[in-house]
Amino acid sequence: MRIALARESAPGEARVALVPELVGGLISAGYRVAVQPGAGESAMISDEAYRQAGAELTDEPWVGATVVISVQPLPAEVVGALPAGTATVSFFPYAFDPAAVRVRRDAGITTFAMDLVPRISRAQAMDALTSQAMVAGYRGAIVAAGMLRKFLPMSMTAAGTIPPAQVVVLGAGVAGLQAIATARRLGAVVKGYDVRPAAAEEIASMGAVPIDLGLPPLEGSGGYAREMSAERARRQQELLTPYLVAADAVITTASVPNRRPPVLITREMAEQLRPDTVIVDLAADTGGNVEGVRAGSVTRIGAARVWGGADVPSQLPGPASRLYAQNVANVITLMTRDGAFAPDFDDDVVAGMCLTRDGRITHPPAAELINETEQTVVIGDE
Repeated sequence: MRIALARESAPGEARVALVPELVGGLISAGYRVAVQPGAGESAMISDEAYRQAGAELTDEPWVGATVVISVQPLPAEVVGALPAGTATVSFFPYAFDPAAVRVRRDAGITTFAMDLVPRISRAQAMDALTSQAMVAGYRGAIVAAGMLRKFLPMSMTAAGTIPPAQVVVLGAGVAGLQAIATARRLGAVVKGYDVRPAAAEEIASMGAVPIDLGLPPLEGSGGYAREMSAERARRQQELLTPYLVAADAVITTASVPNRRPPVLITREMAEQLRPDTVIVDLAADTGGNVEGVRAGSVTRIGAARVWGGADVPSQLPGPASRLYAQNVANVITLMTRDGAFAPDFDDDVVAGMCLTRDGRITHPPAAELINETEQTVVIGDE
């Protein structure tokens, strides 16, 4: 059995799917580990570190591989070189690249998507969305602190007292709670808001003040909020505006896998904020929580500066890689039986994260989406 670690090809992606300290465990489980040279360079991991851990360095590690691991989906030229039945493990936001799903289906590739790991108790150690959201939340608070032109903590001096910065965090999932905790540790006064009823207690547990807008909760499945109506969204934006106007920094974290994130701050709302208010949008690379945000850049909206996050966990590639690599190693361990890579497709975790297999799209929402796009193409051609 052979595990191949591919070098990332997506622009700006600095993480890596396997770190040297986990190579030995995979070898003990019966695998040979092949690494493409330079795979860990952006995460500050040398080829020599992989070699010393027992991995083989080769330019095309996927040749003869049982499973190929990466952070982002493999490029088309690598997928085209894989024989049918080869397994891949990576993030795979299928809704944003339906064509890549069709390529894998038609090539007979078995695709396991780390962003489809079910959110159940026994899968927590494999939940890469959670581990990477934690990194993003921390990074978001640090970015806000760096962009603010004032202190975060209160400072009392002989020359006078400098009040603490006021920070509002929208969305209290893993990223939001980590942003809250980090901003609090830096000394800011923090308020948090989420549409889910359990979030208020979680926000308070981090030392922040929960914002109560008096609106009905929107608890969805898998720990995510469910979609809201246009009228509910308008009312929420209206009620949130006074809190944002009073803030020095706002961090938005609301996202749902394979869907465009909700707009929490409209351009009209942003234009009401005080001069030099900082907004950090951690969902910018999938559409953004802020109307007018641009991923990977700072945009001026009114007097506010809006930082659009782009592959935010990748901005801290060392810790992000170690967490993600452990998630991947746990997935592979789950799929290893009797010394062989043998996924049990009756297992809820394995079945839940399987996107394509044996020439079929096995994830129902993805299958429905791909079917719709294929029908649209046929109609357009006619």
